[in-house]
Amino acid sequence: MKAIILNISAWIMLPFMDAIAKYLSSSLPFFQITWARYFFTVFLVFPFMFLFFKNQIKWSENPKLQLYRGLTLFFANICFFYSISIISMAKALTLAFVAPLITTVLSPIMLDEKVGFRRWLAVIIGFLGVLIVIRPGYIEFNLASLAAVGTGCFYGVYLIITRKLHSTDSPLLTLLLTGIVGTIIGSVFVPVVWVDPTLIEWFWLILMGLFACMGHILLIYSLKYAHASKLAPFGYIEIFPNIILGYYFFNDFLDLWSFIGLIVIITSGLYVIRREYLIKKQ
Repeated sequence: MKAIILNISAWIMLPFMDAIAKYLSSSLPFFQITWARYFFTVFLVFPFMFLFFKNQIKWSENPKLQLYRGLTLFFANICFFYSISIISMAKALTLAFVAPLITTVLSPIMLDEKVGFRRWLAVIIGFLGVLIVIRPGYIEFNLASLAAVGTGCFYGVYLIITRKLHSTDSPLLTLLLTGIVGTIIGSVFVPVVWVDPTLIEWFWLILMGLFACMGHILLIYSLKYAHASKLAPFGYIEIFPNIILGYYFFNDFLDLWSFIGLIVIITSGLYVIRREYLIKKQ
């Protein structure tokens, strides 16, 4: 029960980071916002880890995988922050929920796992859900929707790499290294788009990093008490605070077709997660 409470708390907290990013995107470049999300997360996580978990931190056994993991999450964040600067947070997150389906598609290649007919069918149905949300040919297709799908693609690869690292590296070390990779890469390119934030914008950027930091720490703590496969379905809870915040602060709401697409994508994703759990259990 403790694991579930911690996990749900994380998914409730992370949409606040997204809401701040969307709010700031009206005055700051989305890439600069992405950089700040990483910079302030590392700034806050680093002392926390060395104060409370210093003895648990050992150097990675797979530094290349840690680099790849950091890169995929960084690109996922860039895509997502760009998408929510143009479309609603709920629609962007709905399209990003293709991540478990992407993981299933890539599992035979990257993890040498066998994917049965029922999981392939769930993947196809999930992508039909994406088409319902986007409705190409019926509504104007924009780059933001494509970026939201790109978020799910990058995050799907990120999940696969995380599986590979789970058996060798500490989750705390993985969190720190992921943040450092994003901070370094972001710091190299952010001067190109830099806009001087106001004092209040600096406050929001720091608060965004705080929400990201607390959310990911809660996720890590939840994994101490339960396996990732058991907690995976709770990730979809994120859509509810996302919809509420989007409606309350930005007057954004999913239309009927987007809701139908959301249900299709979530149902297929939950089925894939359930099948993977049952196969591993056997």
